[in-house]
Amino acid sequence: MARDDILRTIKDAEADASATLSKAESESSNIVSKARAEAAQSVADGRAQALADAQAMIDDARKAAQKDANKVSKKGDKSIKSIHSDGEKNRVKAVGVVLDVFKA
Repeated sequence: MARDDILRTIKDAEADASATLSKAESESSNIVSKARAEAAQSVADGRAQALADAQAMIDDARKAAQKDANKVSKKGDKSIKSIHSDGEKNRVKAVGVVLDVFKA
């Protein structure tokens, strides 16, 4: 092989190596960019899911609290009715006692 052929072969090999290196660097950069985008999307999806889960937990807790509040309210209403009923029953007695005190 002649010297010129050897030099040309070396230059061609260097050019091929440079092109391969450029292509590899470009692909590497693309892979990193895609990975960053996917990571950002995963974080956003995770946050959205966490918010949805938290809202569901809050809604469940609110429903449970409302159920308990309704039970307490019903008991309170029963107590109020009982007090009112007992007051009605004892009103006549109380009026009589007061009148007896004034008559005496």
